[in-house]
Amino acid sequence: MKRFTWIVLCFSLISGCKSEAVISSKTETTPVPSLSTPIPTPKLIRDGDVLGKVYAGYQGWFNGVGDGASNGWTHWSKNSKAPEANANTPNVNFELYPDIREYSKLYKTNLANFGNGQPAMLFSSYDQETVNKHFEWMQTYNITGAALQRFGAEVSDKPSNWKKNRDSVAVKVKNAAEAYDRKFYVMYDITGMNAETWVNAVEHDWTTNIVSTMNLTGSSAYAKQDGKPVVCIWGIGFNDRPADAVQSAAIIQWFKDQGFYVIGGVPTYWRSGNKDSKPGFEEVYKSLDMLSPWFVGRFGKLEGADHFKYSQWKPDFTYTELHHIDYQPVLWPGSAWSNLTKGKGPKNENPRLHGDFMWRQAINLKSIGISTGYVAMFDEYDEGTAIAKIAENSSMIPTDQYFLTLDADGVAVSADLYLRLTGDINRLFNDEIPLTPEHPTSHQ
Repeated sequence: MKRFTWIVLCFSLISGCKSEAVISSKTETTPVPSLSTPIPTPKLIRDGDVLGKVYAGYQGWFNGVGDGASNGWTHWSKNSKAPEANANTPNVNFELYPDIREYSKLYKTNLANFGNGQPAMLFSSYDQETVNKHFEWMQTYNITGAALQRFGAEVSDKPSNWKKNRDSVAVKVKNAAEAYDRKFYVMYDITGMNAETWVNAVEHDWTTNIVSTMNLTGSSAYAKQDGKPVVCIWGIGFNDRPADAVQSAAIIQWFKDQGFYVIGGVPTYWRSGNKDSKPGFEEVYKSLDMLSPWFVGRFGKLEGADHFKYSQWKPDFTYTELHHIDYQPVLWPGSAWSNLTKGKGPKNENPRLHGDFMWRQAINLKSIGISTGYVAMFDEYDEGTAIAKIAENSSMIPTDQYFLTLDADGVAVSADLYLRLTGDINRLFNDEIPLTPEHPTSHQ
């Protein structure tokens, strides 16, 4: 699974448990921070698809029996069999139930009917129709595009159903991005890769599969920055990922030598080289074209977002400006993973606060001059960070299994709230709407 930092130590937070205590005062009484006079975002004169834009991470890893991929119910269930509720061992791996009303292809689960009486069905990312719908939403809601997650690079070209699925989805992402005038770039996640061979594996996969076989970088939709195709390597510098400083420097330089713009998905505490970050990576971080620190689960509530404005984001941005590195912080809507962790993670662990939590991150970033962002994630239903359409209330989920719904914080919101909110953040970052304490995105 993706982004499991320090899972051996605790299950307390999504994508790597908290490395510091979350401030615990009640959000209901949290004052809106003084925005004073926000720092105006400099007008970007550099040509590109990433700076001044908002992307969302795209997993594309869900399957359903009958979709043609022969991967069972990957990511929806724990054992590839159909999701079903069971008092002792529920076979459910995801926290948020998608709003399925707009999908043209769906697959029947073994879960009970929804509260509204409709059968409990799920989509498959293997279907072009599904990927098209997701990119149609990106277009409709003003989201620049997707960072396509790429897992399991290998030196071997031995075929497997898993590789077939991964590469098929990649091509379908290219097709959908072209059809809906969105951008995409490849984001390698090195989690779980062999510590000795991961650099060779990425180089081989890129050359053989990404470029030669699928020709993803040849697409008119493939993102470029400063005239260079974009690639991201996620996991550099994390203290539980298989990358040392020499290897990391080597893969960054390998891509740069071929004319690529390289983003690094790096730890929260990359500047200090502690907590979630290995020490001795400063020169590696400086060699990147763009730094994209991972903040999911590192704070909670509005107070946490205010604390990070001054403890991380502002000094991060000052550092990157000083060293001429671009900066793409990760924003997230909230998270929970009680189904994934079999109840070891709390329900509604990091509440979304009906959009307030992610908007507070956005206005804090904008107020210090940051105009580029990465939202985690578009379709991460497993760990509860998805912004794609989500079940609004109990009428849209099975009656025999717990799922987190969008009304959990006591306010009814529409299934597309977080798509609309992400689009408004993109507008905010581009000075198309004013910076306001409360998000302009209506709940319905």
